[in-house]
Amino acid sequence: MNKEEKQIDLIIIGAGPAGLTAGIYGARANLNTLILEDDIIGGQVRSSYTIENYPGFKTITGVELAERMEAQATAEGVTIDEFDFIEKVTLTDDEKIVETGDYLYKPKAVIIATGAKPKKLPIPHEATYLGKGIHYCAVCDGANYSGEVVGVVGGGNAALEEAMYLARMASKVLIIRRYDGFHAEAKVLKEVEETANIEILYHHDLIDVAGDHFVEYAKVKDVQTGEEKEIPLKAVFGYIGTEPKTDLFKPFVNIGEDGYILADESMQTNVAGVYVAGDVRQKEFRQISTAVADGTIAALKAEKYIVSQKER
Repeated sequence: MNKEEKQIDLIIIGAGPAGLTAGIYGARANLNTLILEDDIIGGQVRSSYTIENYPGFKTITGVELAERMEAQATAEGVTIDEFDFIEKVTLTDDEKIVETGDYLYKPKAVIIATGAKPKKLPIPHEATYLGKGIHYCAVCDGANYSGEVVGVVGGGNAALEEAMYLARMASKVLIIRRYDGFHAEAKVLKEVEETANIEILYHHDLIDVAGDHFVEYAKVKDVQTGEEKEIPLKAVFGYIGTEPKTDLFKPFVNIGEDGYILADESMQTNVAGVYVAGDVRQKEFRQISTAVADGTIAALKAEKYIVSQKER
């Protein structure tokens, strides 16, 4: 089937905070701007129950922040195509093509803002119980376990914040932590420690889950003594980090050893006119505020690139 070709100034791949911010700046620069998103607008932010470290809001839910960003982008004139699967891309200095199920887009510049996805729990039966007691989003699935005992695996802010969210509905939340501390904000950890129905299992590792069709207990191991035991619970929520979504771009852009896209501080990749922003970029810190900053810079640099190409 011959697909309709569309010429466009700027395509942004991904509609998380980085992509939406880039869209706002692109549209305000009078660029014909399209955001392609193959999942839910807002990215990982949308699954955060509460956000307390984004400037301007003492506290705000992830859903509300994502909706505000989306509304601002569309008000500026950005077109957002949600659930539009990208089949393949061609990204070179001389040619940029983004092919979806319906169209063959030929943008002047591209911003990659695909973000990252949760890492799967490294246990033998992860796939068996996925959606049946193994989950990666407390906001999405936590309500299914009201009054039950649930577990959380992870050591960062996300794990602790989602544990507090789950504690509002679960009878008990067990945080399974293989180390003797967390790499999270002191304020968040203090709140967790003061929550009556949250228990932290330090020096324990989740080694598997089991049950009849659905999760009924977790198998954990004391990493200091080697002792293994079974803990009755109905669900385990994993927050052990993320993996960048870069498969589409590997033939074209430089990628670091850990899988993130390499770029300089102007968000420029090794391909002229192709930029990267947000959690998919190789960098030290990944926060909503850093994603927004990346998106701003990427769009401003893309606008300069497009203008320079027109002047040639």
